[in-house]
Order: sequence, then structure tokens, then C-alpha cells
Amino acid sequence: MSTVNTVTEQLTRAGQVIEHDSFAIIDAEVGPHTYTEGQWPIVRRMIHANADFDFNGLTDFHADAVEAGVQAMLKGGTPVVADVEMICSGLSQPRLGHFDMKPHQFISDPDVIETAKAEDTTRAVQAMRKAHRLGLLDNAIIGIGNAPTALIEVVRLIREEGVKPALVVGMPVGFVSAAESKDLMAELTDVPWIVIRGRKGGSTLVVATLHALLSLAEARQKATP
Repeated sequence: MSTVNTVTEQLTRAGQVIEHDSFAIIDAEVGPHTYTEGQWPIVRRMIHANADFDFNGLTDFHADAVEAGVQAMLKGGTPVVADVEMICSGLSQPRLGHFDMKPHQFISDPDVIETAKAEDTTRAVQAMRKAHRLGLLDNAIIGIGNAPTALIEVVRLIREEGVKPALVVGMPVGFVSAAESKDLMAELTDVPWIVIRGRKGGSTLVVATLHALLSLAEARQKATP
């Protein structure tokens, strides 16, 4: 049986060779790390996405994060709720479609913009609140790569309103509240999370993380009789 995933890897042999060679270079150059067998493919893909070895160390995992993400994908139909359109655009539709998953984002919806202006909050906060009103956050995978206020709002919704996502991928980039928002997320014990400590992050890294989880889920699926 081929060890190459048929859905969640490059679709041509040449593309697969380049990707696998890139991963081999990262493995050779990364140096020591403390990540588990399940966590390392995610960190490696993040390094691959940005050519930045700092993510070896900056990336932090809730103990249940990888398994929670894989199981949410294998279940099928799990929504992905993002803070910005860039994440939804970057995610591979065939890879999501294999698990009947659909991405959602509301950052530019007129009602979100109007409410944010009226309440003097950010669009990102109101977008997360809208996703909650629509019933999309419970058992969802939430991916935040741009807006720290979105991640802070997700933490509030979990603590104060009992929202229960399957996994939160919290990687907002920036200088205002970015590091603090991820530290807040990492304080939670009852909801699995993956975060990048400090100021670094971005939508590209959320996409890389979700693609790595999709690959792990397909490998698990193939290995199950």
C-alpha cells in the first residue's frame, strides 16, 4: 500500500518529491525538539510554510489537541470557523471535502460591521459572536490567525457562555494583545488548543496546521480496516 495520502498531499509525483524533500531538510536541520510523534508533523509543516525554525519551540499544544483535531475531522461535517477570509481561501477545498468539512468566516458581513461600529468593538469580536449565534462554534475547529480580539472573544465565550469547540488553533500575529491572547487560550484546560507563543503567527500558519491535521486524519483513515 502506498504511504502517500491520496487527498491531503501534492497531487503530482514531482510535487510530492519536492514536499517530502523539504520535510527531510527540515528534519535534518531543525535540531533537538520535544514534540510528540503526533505534534511534530504539524510543527514541521508550519516551518515549511514560513521557512522559520523559530516555530520549533514557539508552538505549544494542549495535551489532547492533536487527537481532538484528528477525531473532529474523522467524524465528518465538522465546521471550520476562521477569523478572516484568508484562512478559508488558503484551505484546500478537496482536502476539506474529503471529510465533508466547510469553512466559515463573517468578518466582512454587513451586520457584523454595523454591530462592531455601534458597540465600539472589532469586527473580529462580532464575527465570533455571530458564529456562536449560528450554532457553529460548538464541536467546531476554530482557526484564528489575524485578530487577537477574536481569540480573546473565543476564550470569553468558552468561559462565560459554555461554548465547547473541538479544537482552537490560536495563532494571531501582531503587536497589540497577540501574545496575551494566546497566553489566555493556553490557560484553558477543558478545550484543546494549539498556539504560537509570542507575537509571531498568521493565517498561513493556521492553514498549515489544519492541512497537517487533515493529513494525519487521512493517514488514520487509511490505516483503519
